[in-house]
Amino acid sequence: MSSAKKLKVTLLKSTFGRGATNRACVQGLGLRRIRQSAVVADTPENRGMIRRVAFMLKVEEV
Repeated sequence: MSSAKKLKVTLLKSTFGRGATNRACVQGLGLRRIRQSAVVADTPENRGMIRRVAFMLKVEEV
């Protein structure tokens, strides 16, 4: 399983004033505060959450 692709996501913008769906996606990716990073698996579910809030994130392959 260690050969599975990973993505490093970093929250660049605040979730304050955003809709509940955007906040839930950011929380689902394991992010809480600005400039916090999390490494997540490259799955279709995570890709969908990233796509929904892409304007708030920086995404890198690990």
